[in-house]
This record gives sequence, C-alpha cells and structure tokens, in this order.
Amino acid sequence: MSQENKPAVHEKYAIKKLYPYQEYSLEKIFSFFDDQGSNTNLLFQLPTGGGKTIIFSHVAEQYVKKTGKKVLILTHRIELLVQTSECLKGIGLDNMVISSEVKEVADQDNYSCFIAMVETLNNRLQDNEDFLKNIGLVIVDEAHNNSFRKIFQYFDNVNMLGVTATPLSSNRNLPLNKNYAELIVGASISDLISNTYLCTPTTYSYDVSLGGLRVGINGDFTVSSSEKLYGGFDMQDKLVAAYLERGKGTKTLIFNPGIRVSWMVYDTFREQGITNIKHLDSTCSDQERKDILTWFRTTDGAILSSVGILTTGFDEPSVETIILNRATRSLTLYHQMIGRGSRVTKNKINFSIIDLGNNNHRFGLWEEFIDWAEVFINPDKYLDQSYFDEVEKQRELVYNFPDDVIDRFPMDTESLFLDVTDVYDGLMDRGEKGNLTVDIAIENHVQLISQNADSMDKGMDLIEVLQDSIKNRIKLYTNCITKSTKNYMAYLLESYNRKLSMGVRKAIREQEEEEEEEEED
Repeated sequence: MSQENKPAVHEKYAIKKLYPYQEYSLEKIFSFFDDQGSNTNLLFQLPTGGGKTIIFSHVAEQYVKKTGKKVLILTHRIELLVQTSECLKGIGLDNMVISSEVKEVADQDNYSCFIAMVETLNNRLQDNEDFLKNIGLVIVDEAHNNSFRKIFQYFDNVNMLGVTATPLSSNRNLPLNKNYAELIVGASISDLISNTYLCTPTTYSYDVSLGGLRVGINGDFTVSSSEKLYGGFDMQDKLVAAYLERGKGTKTLIFNPGIRVSWMVYDTFREQGITNIKHLDSTCSDQERKDILTWFRTTDGAILSSVGILTTGFDEPSVETIILNRATRSLTLYHQMIGRGSRVTKNKINFSIIDLGNNNHRFGLWEEFIDWAEVFINPDKYLDQSYFDEVEKQRELVYNFPDDVIDRFPMDTESLFLDVTDVYDGLMDRGEKGNLTVDIAIENHVQLISQNADSMDKGMDLIEVLQDSIKNRIKLYTNCITKSTKNYMAYLLESYNRKLSMGVRKAIREQEEEEEEEEED
C-alpha cells in the first residue's frame, strides 16, 4: 500500500510511546510466540483501564511486520469493534471492519488486519470457510467470553492471543486453561494506581441483608430474586441516600440487576428532585443508545442507570462514581463494573465505589491483589459457591476500630482488641464451657468502660460507642459455635447489653464509693 493511501492517524488513539509496563507486556507476548512457534494459544491479563486494546494493537502491528501474515481481531460488542479499529488507525495499521453489511472481502490484499464481531464472522465462515485468507494471528478481546470458541475451528496452524481483565470463564465446563496453553499476567491494579495509570478508588460499603437472594444455575444470583430485593422501597431509599451522601454532583454510573429495577431507580431519583438521570438497557435502539451515551459524556454530574449493557465495551473516562446497586457472585462482573470508573483524565485521579450488594466482602476491595495465575490454573475454586460464601463470611467477621472510637479509650486501650475466637478456643482446650466466652467478653468491656468513664452518664455513652464492637464479638462467638440465626443473635445482643449495662453501673458505683471513702479519710 502506498504511503498516501495509508489511514490517517486518529488523534484520540495516536500513541507516541507505550508506557513501560505496556512495553514489558509486549516483549513477554512476543517472547512466548517466538519460543513456541505457530499453532500456540496464549492468554494475556491486564486490568480494565490498563490499555489492553493499545497493547494488542501494537501486537498486531509488529506481528504483521515480522511475519507478513494478517491478523484477525474478534470482539463481541459493536463499541469494541469501533474502538479497536480507531486504535489501529492511531498507530497507522490499515484495517477493515467486517460488519453485518460486509458479505465478502474481495480486496483482502489491501488490508493487514481485520476486525469482526464473533457472530457476524461465524455466519460468514459457515457459508465460506475461506472467507478470510493468510491469517497468522487471531486476537480475542474479552477472551473470558465463551462465544468465541465457535470461531476457533476455522483457523488451523495459527497463533491465538486472548486478552482479558479477568481470566476466568463463567462456564465451569469450558475453562480457559483448556483453550490457552499459558497465561501472562500484566501489571496489577495496585501497581497501576501507585504509578497513577489508574485512579485511586474509595469504597463505601452499605450493609444489605441478602437473605432473600437465590442462586441460579449459572452460579450467580437470579434476576427475579434480585429485582424483588432491589425493587423494594427500602433499597430504593438506601440507594438515593447513599448517592446523596457519597456521590452527589458527580458523574455516576449505576449498575442494576434488572430492567424493572433500573426504571424504578430512574423514577425514584426524579421523584426526589434529581432530574439529571437517564436509563439505558439492551432494549434501547441503536440511536437511543448513541444519544444517551452522548448526553452522558457531555453532561456534568450526569447519572446513568443501566443493566449489564455497559460492563464491557464502554469507555467513558469522566465517570467519577460507580454504584453497585446489585449483588453478584461473579468475580469477572465485579471487576468489569468497577473498572468503568478507573480511567485517569487530566481532571480526575480518584473515583468512588458505592457498594450496595456486600460485593467487597465477597471478593475483597477491587484494588486488592488477586493471584490470576492461580485463578487460571484452578478455576473451579473461584466458581464454587461455598468458596465465596466462606470468603465473604470471614471478611464480615473482621472489624476495624475507627480512630475516633479508639480515642475514647485512652486507658487500657489494648482491652478493646480482645480476640473472642482465641478466648473460645482456650476454653474448649481446657475442657470448659464455650458459653463462658460471652461472659468473659462482657467483663472485658465492663473493665474497659469503667476505667475510661468517671460518671454513670459517660459509662452509658461508652456502651453506645462500643455497639459495633459488641455486634462483632457476637458474630465471632456464633461463628465459633456455628449457630447464627437472626433470632439467636438478637437474643445475644440484648442479653450482652443488659449484662454490660448492669456491670458498668455496678463498677462505676463502686468507684464512686471508694473515692468518697478516700475523701473522708
């Protein structure tokens, strides 16, 4: 192709130089293919916002230069199709988008790279297996999506490169390690944050009772049970209150469990006088979707209530707040949703996550380290319901004392951190009754409060300050005895506070009597 016929560099995606971590990833990918030769499949992981599209576009460019063969890039969303084509133009690589209107490619020699949606290409290959020729490398974007497997049969003796932020197939029977020989892990979320390539997140978690949710055959919470919970007035009020407290005035993206709930969110916000909100779901026409996303991009403080449709293929760096108005058991979906707010701009280096589904208890904070190599090798572990049940349970048992609570107990501060589990284990080891754990915990709090209160009023006030600590101690105790029904825990909490109040009153009264005797002497 002559120089004058080459595509113009697209300003948005024009790249002068890759970041160091991107260069390193590029080197590792080509090192693998150089060592293994053709007919080898490689999976590459990089967090959302880390520049997967930019990296694999450079892979495509260098592959064409090295081998003289063509590259095919597969996507499953039209936004990804356009985004990838523009990125390739940005680095000067001629490419052709195979859309639904393209029935044949007569001038293949004019292009080094083809980009296609998986369903469209599958239809063309079913009609003609030689629809595309001289393909040496197939790049699969969002490779955790199982829909791509149907294409693989048409390409023999080629290299495959799958890219994803979460190398975990949602289908236990179709693990990624059966299709890809090796996983290369790119920079971690925490590394990208510390080097200012991604925004710094702040997570605000609101406790939600998920007892009414049911798990479906796909392993995630069902839409029907989720819509019943999140469509309730209490949850709608909690959502609005959380937005007003933590996200008011920011560009906000809300993820909901179903279309009905999303429309309810739209109506509820407007009823509360918050009118800068729109709703988007898969039933919207292409033009409606385009208009809504344009409005969202160009409107300060805009709120977009959505259902699933924006988890992938959506790139709007100006998003400042992500609201998870749903619960999920999918690690992949959790990372995809939050990742929509992680991109850095010249005016944005932080973003907020409002979690209304206990999701961070289930998976950990978004920025926490995940051993993706372990996920790739042992995917069953991360698809097992009981695994995340136990992880969530253990995370909920951890209580971190706020600084203002610690400051209220300058005397004998260490007593705040009584380990209830250790107390219980010690009693059992000595052959004593486990229920003495609660008595010991109460006595510990009595002594702590009496040492830090010089009057009955202050003592009662400190009991209120310790309510979260008391609830945590009860959680830990009931976890030890594997008996944690709501009624039993409510009984323990009432009993604990009653005994604690009596103990504090007695201890402070005795202190006052001793002080009076000392004064008389």
